[in-house]
Amino acid sequence: MTKVCLFDIDGTLVSTSGAGKAALETALQITFGLTELRGTVDYSGRTDLAITCDLLRMHELPDDPATRRRLHEAYLQQLPLQLARKTGRVLPGIADLLERLGAHGDVRLGLLTGNLNEGAKVKLGHFDLMRYFPFGGFGDDHLHRDDVARAALQATRRYLQTEIEPEQVWVIGDTPLDVQCARAIGARVLAVATGMHPVAELEATRPDLLLRDLAQAEPFLDRLFD
Repeated sequence: MTKVCLFDIDGTLVSTSGAGKAALETALQITFGLTELRGTVDYSGRTDLAITCDLLRMHELPDDPATRRRLHEAYLQQLPLQLARKTGRVLPGIADLLERLGAHGDVRLGLLTGNLNEGAKVKLGHFDLMRYFPFGGFGDDHLHRDDVARAALQATRRYLQTEIEPEQVWVIGDTPLDVQCARAIGARVLAVATGMHPVAELEATRPDLLLRDLAQAEPFLDRLFD
């Protein structure tokens, strides 16, 4: 039976050392002539659309499609520059795990991320990982991560041209919202403590499996193929 693994990006596959946040906030300042930023916005596990809306409202800018589009275009221009400046890295075990999963005939890999579709391509392209992920759900049109999960499941079915059931799907992520959105579609979930959330916090969300990182991925592979 086909198995589907839907991966989060930031804190799960890679650490960009804050390149995405820096790119979005720099784009905000340049695009709208802001000399300083107000307040703070929660980025962890959220969609780029939700973060964008918060930033615009916080700075008393129009929160409408045209303004969001201007900001996203500027962000996508800034993102490669910030990735080049930051000391990002592929997280432990990811390269080997993707190779092993990608070589398995019964496994399909996709994305379930709050990133914009184009932003995901830029980030993963920078680390030469985009080639593993031909489909996914993204944060362009959804405020809530649960809706991204639903879109990712639909994208999986379209790409594979078959009816994938939720129990065939594993979501792999590093935040409580990754666990929550997996539950929203009835998928199983692997939580990894490679992002901002410690083991104890992730454990409280009751994932199907919790690992400190994916350098030792055998427990996940055993569950995936049981």
